[in-house]
Amino acid sequence: MSKICEVTGKKVMFGNNVSFSINKTKRRFDANIFRKRFYIPEEDKWVTLNVSSKGIKIINKKGISAALKDARAKGYVK
Repeated sequence: MSKICEVTGKKVMFGNNVSFSINKTKRRFDANIFRKRFYIPEEDKWVTLNVSSKGIKIINKKGISAALKDARAKGYVK
């Protein structure tokens, strides 16, 4: 499963672990991604999306149809 949100476009970021002695080693900051099914009443079908917790909040606020329309316009969803 790819670590990219299909609603917000959030993905993995990279940075450093910094120890007490200020030694730096590379690390990953993973996005909080879930595989979730949503029902679209206009199309009368279920859609499975990889969404972040922020993406779920956006879907709850706007609705699945509007959120998918915005995501398709930005190129996050096929």
